[in-house]
Amino acid sequence: MQTLPPDPPDLRHFRRIDASRNMARFYMLSLEPTLFGEVAILRHWGRIGTRGRQALSLHATLAHAESALARQIARRLKRGYAEA
Repeated sequence: MQTLPPDPPDLRHFRRIDASRNMARFYMLSLEPTLFGEVAILRHWGRIGTRGRQALSLHATLAHAESALARQIARRLKRGYAEA
């Protein structure tokens, strides 16, 4: 069984704010253990000040989850988000 550190460093917050386009968005990514020994990537996004939406993707190993997390981070940075 794989374990994550007690305070995972993989909790990442991103923001994209553009006043000229009335855009104020947030995006959060984190790795979470599941009850069945898998690792989940929790994605939480939306407009700043709202509840937003959530999605969960399951991965069999921590290595696969970290790889998918790195791809998500690269995608957010490419789309203009900055780490908060």
